[in-house]
Amino acid sequence: MKKWLILLICLVVLVISSSMTYEQQSILPELEDLLANKPFEKQLSILKIPYWGTIVSVEERGYFPFVEFLIRKLTHFMGFGCIALGLYFAWGKRRFAASIAIGGTATIAVLDEFRQSFTPGRTMSAQDVLVDTAGAIVFVSLVVALRKILKNKRQKAQL
Repeated sequence: MKKWLILLICLVVLVISSSMTYEQQSILPELEDLLANKPFEKQLSILKIPYWGTIVSVEERGYFPFVEFLIRKLTHFMGFGCIALGLYFAWGKRRFAASIAIGGTATIAVLDEFRQSFTPGRTMSAQDVLVDTAGAIVFVSLVVALRKILKNKRQKAQL
């Protein structure tokens, strides 16, 4: 039951956040206060990220909107990585747990983008689904690899 609770919490946070408009989610004022000195501006200016047929960069959007963009995408990546882990651990040690977690998370990402399209000022994005699914793949792969390493260490210790 506890395993499902973590997944449920992640899904509730997802539903709440994707129901908010862009303006409701904006953290630009906070970024302008926290990062008034524009740390790493020179390094960030090198990045030019293709997104929705445009290039997102410091040059195109400005420093603070670009940092907010990076934070939003990192939040997608990590949030859906956590959802995938919730599915993975809830599924338990059954066969195909990693595949179920990644596939289930990708499905949730598609459904979330579709639902988000009904929120004013928000649109569906296949690129966000890819970021979400990449988060799921990375997080689940790290846990699977870590489990294998720990299992091998335990087996060696028993010899």
